[in-house]
Amino acid sequence: MAGVTLRDYQLDAIKRMKTGCILCGGVGSGKSLTSIAYYYVRNGGIIGTDIYEPMDDPPKDLYIITTARKRDTCEWDGELAPFLLSTHDDVNLYSNKVIVDSWNNVKKYSDVKNAFFIFDEQRVVGSGTWVKAFLKIAKSNEWILLSATPGDTWQDYIPVFVANGFYKNRSEFTREHIVYSRFSKFPKIDRYLNTERLIRLRNKILVNMDFKRETVSHHEDIYVGYDSIIYKEVTKNRWDPYKNEPLQNAAGLCYVWRKLVNMDESRQVALLEVMEKHPKAIIFYNFDYELELLKNILTEYEVAEWNGHKHQPVPTSDKWAYLVQYNAGAEGWNCITTDTIIFFSQNYSYKIMAQSAGRIDRMNTPFKDLYYYHLKSRSGIDTAIARALKEKKTFNERRYVKW
Repeated sequence: MAGVTLRDYQLDAIKRMKTGCILCGGVGSGKSLTSIAYYYVRNGGIIGTDIYEPMDDPPKDLYIITTARKRDTCEWDGELAPFLLSTHDDVNLYSNKVIVDSWNNVKKYSDVKNAFFIFDEQRVVGSGTWVKAFLKIAKSNEWILLSATPGDTWQDYIPVFVANGFYKNRSEFTREHIVYSRFSKFPKIDRYLNTERLIRLRNKILVNMDFKRETVSHHEDIYVGYDSIIYKEVTKNRWDPYKNEPLQNAAGLCYVWRKLVNMDESRQVALLEVMEKHPKAIIFYNFDYELELLKNILTEYEVAEWNGHKHQPVPTSDKWAYLVQYNAGAEGWNCITTDTIIFFSQNYSYKIMAQSAGRIDRMNTPFKDLYYYHLKSRSGIDTAIARALKEKKTFNERRYVKW
């Protein structure tokens, strides 16, 4: 069998990787393949030869903790195959265990020892059940993390810093680096102390993949209309025209604003015009009412869905629309049969928007040019969300609405 071959930037990353590192590469950069290659090398395999060089048998048991979608679609099986590894004992060349499971089940593996863990799609943020299980696993095993966006704030790095032994626990990190605001009713970070050390520690564990994309992304904002009269009335009277009752909070007001602009007929017309030019497209949306609207207007296309209700595959006909809800499908899958994504409405999170865009920007895509269409109005809510995303931030309803 032919040997395992990797690109130069992947080989370079493997040389710099170590237990406890975060392998950081953009969406579609080949982090999964690189991570298994690192495991393969750590266990005696040789990369770059003409024939396959087997690992020492048995290699360490391999546990891959990933998203439920990646587990269910068996995406990791394809990455394991070049190394003659498999989750099926009868196919696996070696006598070790290979397990692929979701973050929801990570607690099951808390007592595993002397194995190798790949934590995919970084989920170790905060101090919940997943983080506790991760910290317990990290004490007794080799491990690496994979992430396209490793951390927005220093707080996001606390579990990884603790797992690497830089701090005993979250409390020690807080004492040394965090100053809370005295004027907030809830714990709000005012500033961080000794950030030079934090930068030094982050650089110690972050392995960036020097990935140069061959694709060219074309992002186009398409501005659509909205009913400004009703929008102003809702803003002034704090009244929900859909339920015919007063609005109770900022979230409710933002929801009504968004429904007003997202349901506008001009947005539907703009979508259909884009679909005429690009008859195979992935369409991202936020709310169930958008899903129903999209299904009603896309009658000339084969339609499939990925959301909290349905997990259908990407269509294969000559004219299709794949309707994907942001929170359910922003990560953990890819599509190389289209060059077009339409964002029917904006998501609040810059990270989710970036992950969503990456679904078609893959190393093995046959397309050179990729097209992204952002449908948005000039309403206050759409403009504010767009501004937050442009600044690579998450839109905050309570800060925006003066209730």
